[in-house]
Amino acid sequence: MMEINERKQVMRYGIVIEKTARNYSAYVPDLPGCVATGDSIEEVEREIREAIRFHIEGLQEDGLSVPEPSAICETVEA
Repeated sequence: MMEINERKQVMRYGIVIEKTARNYSAYVPDLPGCVATGDSIEEVEREIREAIRFHIEGLQEDGLSVPEPSAICETVEA
């Protein structure tokens, strides 16, 4: 889960990080189109935080509502 502090309101968005052939990618199920890539997990986490902030700012500038975090993130053994 990523915490975004927007005007003192903390929003915790679930993210998905995937390993690709060349790097890592991340996306936010609650924010369609909000994606990031990085050479390492640490880098993609930094990049997705920035992408979330940018995405939220864009929604607000366009007068659109910011989706509340609702994705539930769990890991399971199979």
